[in-house]
Amino acid sequence: MIQVERIQPIPLEEEEAVEYAKQAVSEQMELNATKVKYLGGGSFGMAFGVELENKSQIVVKFLRANDMLEKEVFDLKLLGEYCPIKFPKVLFARKADEIIPIDCYAMDKIDGKSAFISSLKQLFISKRKKRIFADNVVSALHEVHAHTSDKFGDTLCPNCDTWLDYYKPFAQAIMDKAEQMYQTHEISEKIITTMRSAWSKFDKIFSEEVTEACLIHGDLNLANIMVDNNFEISGFIDPLNSAYADREYDLFQFDNLMGKRFALRKTYINKYGASKNCHSKCAFYGLWNEVYCYIKSGILVNIIMNPLVKNMKKLLAKL
Repeated sequence: MIQVERIQPIPLEEEEAVEYAKQAVSEQMELNATKVKYLGGGSFGMAFGVELENKSQIVVKFLRANDMLEKEVFDLKLLGEYCPIKFPKVLFARKADEIIPIDCYAMDKIDGKSAFISSLKQLFISKRKKRIFADNVVSALHEVHAHTSDKFGDTLCPNCDTWLDYYKPFAQAIMDKAEQMYQTHEISEKIITTMRSAWSKFDKIFSEEVTEACLIHGDLNLANIMVDNNFEISGFIDPLNSAYADREYDLFQFDNLMGKRFALRKTYINKYGASKNCHSKCAFYGLWNEVYCYIKSGILVNIIMNPLVKNMKKLLAKL
């Protein structure tokens, strides 16, 4: 089961990381880095664009939490094998040591910008472009989902006979931790009340058996879809907690970061179908995932959390 606990990020200053990136590239690729630029990061990762002496460009990512390296590298390779849209190719992976005291890996650079950033700049994307974009995204994701396992669970070691054998203990651990955080005033009454109501209807929300253990990306929203200047897809990036899972676990992310503007979930469902309770499940998955991210990072993002709570309450009223 995925660990549900606060993680203290390994300290890493941008200036340090630049030097570590140069060292890692020189050591692993026998090439000098002529330019290193910070690209961005989240709670537990920092990515740097590196230009090499042969003019090629790569990305070096530092992982600010232990035990992330093996899975991230494995999942990028696995998803890249089954997805018709490009994933970054892993060039090397390096465990922390006395020289570079933090795990890192390098991958080739996907051209373009995230669809989220690009869509903010292109306010008047035509309906036709949106439809083509959505169709291409869901078609590629469905090909990933077509790769299945006879067991549910983490891609590194799927070992559960049913989806709920894997997911329910994880959801229970999040619920238990949320109750603890409510007692210490880290979670609001609005959030915990909604979670309690949803948890009381867990069996109804998940009443339909998930019959296929499908490979999922785990975090496919607009921020992790790269596009060129014509808003054509150039690649997918940054899988998170990829697993052999309910394929609908990949769909709740489609509504995040303006995904509704492109009707991504609706396009997927119209094209490939969905379970009777798909929208309620996605509401549950979305809320539990955001609470999980808050538990891990200690950062509460209200502009994401508040709509998830509101959506869960709305769908609970319909059950």
